[in-house]
Amino acid sequence: MRRLWLIFAQTVTISLAVYFVISTLKPEWLDRAPRSGSVVQVLQSAGSDAPQSAASYSDAARKVLPSVVHIFTTQTPRQPRHPLMDDPLFRHFFGERFGEGRQRSSGLGSGVIVSGDGYVLTNYHVIEMADAIEVALNDGRKLKATIVGSDPETDLAVLRIAVPNGQEGRFTPITLGRMEGIRVGDVVLAIGNPFGVGQSVTMGIVSALGRTQLGINTFEDFIQTDAAINPGNSGGALTDAAGNLIGINTAIYSRSGGSLGIGFAIPISTARTVMEQIIQNGNVTRGWIGIEAQEITPEIAESFGLPGTDGALIAGVLRGSPADSGGLRPGDILLAVGGKPVRDPQVMLELIAALKPGESTAFKLRRDKAIVETQVKIGKRPTPPRGRKE
Repeated sequence: MRRLWLIFAQTVTISLAVYFVISTLKPEWLDRAPRSGSVVQVLQSAGSDAPQSAASYSDAARKVLPSVVHIFTTQTPRQPRHPLMDDPLFRHFFGERFGEGRQRSSGLGSGVIVSGDGYVLTNYHVIEMADAIEVALNDGRKLKATIVGSDPETDLAVLRIAVPNGQEGRFTPITLGRMEGIRVGDVVLAIGNPFGVGQSVTMGIVSALGRTQLGINTFEDFIQTDAAINPGNSGGALTDAAGNLIGINTAIYSRSGGSLGIGFAIPISTARTVMEQIIQNGNVTRGWIGIEAQEITPEIAESFGLPGTDGALIAGVLRGSPADSGGLRPGDILLAVGGKPVRDPQVMLELIAALKPGESTAFKLRRDKAIVETQVKIGKRPTPPRGRKE
């Protein structure tokens, strides 16, 4: 037995010595066969025919870029003329300092071509007070543009590109999308001319829908996105991942002037309605009855003995207005317009604005403890005004 143990021990010792020598001097001899259970991973090199794992939006960007333009405006500051500017000697020596040569300032923004014959949709604040407007196209052309009409209450405007004689007048319009399929979390692209550096594309998601009460416009129903929007992007396109227009980039929340990931765009549903009215009529017509509304807070609801905070408290009625003729009084709670419930003053504003001037509409009110219904003949909303008068 002892003899067998010695033979076994010597065999193991010799085998270990041989393994050590081979692993030291010829390690490749030990790697000829694949190890059991090992996983072999093949990496595709750049330029191979294997599909890329990362998503690309180059097709959408290529589709949209020819439809987004840069807008350059020039305006003369509205400042009083110096009383001595009529003196030729004074103007000769001090003309530049007192306004001649420094009277004009320039601004820039973006716009979206919405028709093949040169209509451009942009923000009102981009072309507000402009004396001259120039549009730079993606193909390098720079053409003059005129204002077809504007709507300050939604911050939208429509331009028409003027084509010189002898030049091609067709343009590449963007494809208008639909808001019905847009959801929070959808990928969106923002295209414009940020800080004047040139046409740029940024990507993000829809952060929220139906943002209101931001104090930006009278009529608000914004798309919120984290796609980078910076000064110069105003009036540019917000598209879905397929390159369809779903919004007009309008504003950002920022403390530094740059993007902080909170941007706002006017939805295509609003932009399309306003654009069509401006192209057809040169302006936007909205309903108006002449009341001032106030939000119903829990404290107001408790003091009035109301069951909830839905509705709009009528704080004032303009004398001689449609509301005055229809019997509305300060202190009434507006519950419904044309059978549609009023949740708050913003909803009330939108419901009344959507009515056609001249038609009569049923208004449902709470007066004291009673429910009252009355007919009001809708008037035409004055232009501008700003604020929450309706």
